[in-house]
Amino acid sequence: MSRWPNPPTARTAAHFPFLTLILLLAAACGEPEADPAGTLEPADILITRGTVITMDPERRVLENGAVAIVGDRIAAIGPSEELEARFAPRQLLDAGRSVVMPGLIDGHGHAGHGLVKSLGTDTGEWFGACETIYAHGSTEGFWRADALLTAVERLRFGVTTGLAFFGGGDSVMRTDDPRYGDAYLQAIRDVGVRWILALGPRRPPFPRVFTHWEGETRHDVEVTFQQQLETTETLIRRWHGEGDGRIQIAIMFPTHHPARMQLTEVEFQDLVARTRAARDLSRKYGLLFTQDGHTQGSVKFAHEILDILGPDALLSHATELTEEEIRICAETDTRIVHNPSAIASIRGRCPVTELLDAGVTVMLGSDGVAPDRSYDMFRHMFQAMRYHRFHFRDPDVLPAGKVLEMATIDAARALGLEDEIGSLEVGKKADIILVDLFRPHLYPPNMPLYRVAYFANGNDVKTVIVDGQVLMLDRQVKTVDEARVLELADQELRAALDRTGLHHLVETPEGFWGETRLPR
Repeated sequence: MSRWPNPPTARTAAHFPFLTLILLLAAACGEPEADPAGTLEPADILITRGTVITMDPERRVLENGAVAIVGDRIAAIGPSEELEARFAPRQLLDAGRSVVMPGLIDGHGHAGHGLVKSLGTDTGEWFGACETIYAHGSTEGFWRADALLTAVERLRFGVTTGLAFFGGGDSVMRTDDPRYGDAYLQAIRDVGVRWILALGPRRPPFPRVFTHWEGETRHDVEVTFQQQLETTETLIRRWHGEGDGRIQIAIMFPTHHPARMQLTEVEFQDLVARTRAARDLSRKYGLLFTQDGHTQGSVKFAHEILDILGPDALLSHATELTEEEIRICAETDTRIVHNPSAIASIRGRCPVTELLDAGVTVMLGSDGVAPDRSYDMFRHMFQAMRYHRFHFRDPDVLPAGKVLEMATIDAARALGLEDEIGSLEVGKKADIILVDLFRPHLYPPNMPLYRVAYFANGNDVKTVIVDGQVLMLDRQVKTVDEARVLELADQELRAALDRTGLHHLVETPEGFWGETRLPR
């Protein structure tokens, strides 16, 4: 079938050479062709000639497939010839030699980590550096630079939806003043990706000291639990649903492990009250509630004592869970985010296969980029397979298809967004990535599901669409100046190190070379 409603005949071309030249130029430039009769349906974007991995309920894979986008939604999916004959697109994207698939979803990261990656990694000083820099060395400019850097990294790797705690786990949440969250979320909105920022108070005791900088002038302020909760609510009202719904807020509160607690009765009752206050805030606004660092005993404590679990609760890491805790997650429909490349996964194993077999929804996360990893979810998919196969000494554990689900449709379900994202289906949001298969490590291009799960990496992503908007085209970010983002990141980290005196953490430590174990 011709792509032209009224294809030029040989006689037309002979008598109108100028028309022939125009048509040839249009074809060469990939421009959408005219619909002079007005018989075709309008579309904003038509992606054609790709291998479409839908992740829909039937898990269809369409060779020479096409996806039509109208506004921010998917309007049609089908064979290229069929959709080319149906739609007149404003923009035509040729996905030949590429996989077209849902954008990847990262369920756990940390704001600030983009700037502090590697600092003090092998000296044992990294965690303390986060505490010092986030609470005492950061400014609005720091948080804007980190947001830009992180959003661009995720974007370039095909991560269209990401969750980030606003600071370093439960050690610092930069919710002492709304201006830091404002600066961060304005930058996220500028890039255009889909984002969930987890906000809430930090770990007791209170009050906590934070530093505000006015130029080179330092002001240390004491901040109470209630003030951090009020800042969180202020940012919810300002930002939840902004960016045409791409920006969402989640509520976090530090995870507490009963075996590690030595509290008086008054301190214990304060802990319970504060945890429930944070949980009540999530329920008041209908927000996701998330916690970082769950391990054996903490899930049972969260359920029986704190009463904070449920289908809107997302627990990160969840290592060394007991059979009883796995059953609790299943019974409460609590969701789990597994971070296979994280340090927490070295110290303990998240029982992913056991959770899945019990019916628990499990998604994948990166745990951010500090101190020693990246936002490349292809890397974390591969790591997840190797991690659990090694544990069981069984290469059949956690098949490639399951990890693809855990980074797409299962991830969307874990975030409560499965009706909007996670698969390519008519009516869903147009969050789509194109993965270039025409590369040595991905060729021959047969078995595309395996190529994507085992061999692809984030740098193979060439085009990214979020909410129907092309944010990256042929590896060029369209919404922000990438070079300027990188320069700003370097500038802001240097300034933070100047404020905190931590320049020594960028030096290569003793024991880096020639040792089998770090001499800490």
